[in-house]
Amino acid sequence: MQLRSSAFADRSAIPRRFTCDGENLSPPLQWSDAPEGTRSFVLLCDDPDAPAGTWHHWAVYDIPPDQSGLVDNAAQKTRLKQATNDFRKVGYGGPCPPPGHGVHHYRFRLLALSTDHLRVPANASCVDVEREARKLALAEATLTGTYHR
Repeated sequence: MQLRSSAFADRSAIPRRFTCDGENLSPPLQWSDAPEGTRSFVLLCDDPDAPAGTWHHWAVYDIPPDQSGLVDNAAQKTRLKQATNDFRKVGYGGPCPPPGHGVHHYRFRLLALSTDHLRVPANASCVDVEREARKLALAEATLTGTYHR
């Protein structure tokens, strides 16, 4: 399975408009080559370089199996099932590392699942979504972007 973005290449800088310093839009993402038996997708975004440990920026779940991507600002434009991020908001919270903390790596991870519906509460956190998704994952693809302030 492959995950990519038309806004940035793997291991390259995430454009400012997709960060807290810009418009804080979710970036466009495209995926392909899901395994047979995929019944839904989960998309996660986190920052393992955060000072207090991994910071969870976004989780989208119950994405239909025939969908092959998300447009830019999909977190606001579409009716996605989204979890509460570590900013304590539902939806996308863009890269926002502490100033002077160096380069942070933002992992966008797509999981193909063997179920069409994740059993998580309506107020699920990103961690809740990932925990349940891992139990049903068939495949995973990662796209990493960087950002610093």
